[in-house]
Amino acid sequence: MRAHPAHWIALGFGAGLSPVAPGTAGTLWAWLAWVVLGWWLTPAQLGWLLAASLPLAVWSSTVTARHLRSADPSAIVIDEIVSFWLVLWLLLPAGLWAQFVAFSLFRLFDAAKPGPVGWADRLLHSARGWKGGFGILLDDLVAAFCTLLVIALWRAW
Repeated sequence: MRAHPAHWIALGFGAGLSPVAPGTAGTLWAWLAWVVLGWWLTPAQLGWLLAASLPLAVWSSTVTARHLRSADPSAIVIDEIVSFWLVLWLLLPAGLWAQFVAFSLFRLFDAAKPGPVGWADRLLHSARGWKGGFGILLDDLVAAFCTLLVIALWRAW
């Protein structure tokens, strides 16, 4: 992690080094960080943080994947972090129960990779450079969209 600052970001400040389910560990870290950040930041400021995090996620994923010599290392969890932040931001204001449902749905879509999530995962899977970094993030953004779609349909019903 100490070899490059991008590694700290891409590995979720160590969450991605979890020996069991690093994606889940990264998403849990994202949830905790979101709650803590919400104590000090307004929804608009959280939105700006999210907007700044997206290119930072692509950059840090690109650098870290290259250094680890892997197209999509499981230790990279910034993709889960930023994507789940997007879900939480779009659900504002949401109570703990709604956040838990969002967490569960997001992990289901991210881990199982059904339909569009699997397509997004395969689309740029072997790409290198910034396309590879974006590819790491893409399937999680699609999982976030699917999560939000299910929640919206559930609320509408």
